[in-house]
Amino acid sequence: MPHDLRKIRKKRGSRTCGYGRVGQHRKSGSKGERRAGRHKHLWSWVLRYEPDYFGYKGFTSPKQLRRKNIKCINVKELEEIALKMATQVGEKEKIIIDLEAMGYLKLLGEGKITMPVIVKVPSYTEEALRKVREAGGEIISAK
Repeated sequence: MPHDLRKIRKKRGSRTCGYGRVGQHRKSGSKGERRAGRHKHLWSWVLRYEPDYFGYKGFTSPKQLRRKNIKCINVKELEEIALKMATQVGEKEKIIIDLEAMGYLKLLGEGKITMPVIVKVPSYTEEALRKVREAGGEIISAK
């Protein structure tokens, strides 16, 4: 059985019914669906319950998606590797360096090499090929 002292019965005839100024609750009422205060008083709620609420805004270039992570090595580093392997090989034999087995996929042409070496690598630059040949070595590749 409904009681007869509801708020609206009590406030009947009081012009604002306890809501302050007349226009405050006319038409639309309060906008509860807006999710207001997410950057202010509800910030701790966002951190706790919806940490991805604001999301990531940005752009990933298609060039970045196409770019592969290729592990490269320069000609100047071949000299260091060759010096370490020189103790295992005789003096007149050329040193064979298998870069593919070491995890390198490309030989680049920066630096100098003085020792004749045979290099096994999947890909290389023209500059690297020229420098290795000038030193008396060669590059073996499936290019």
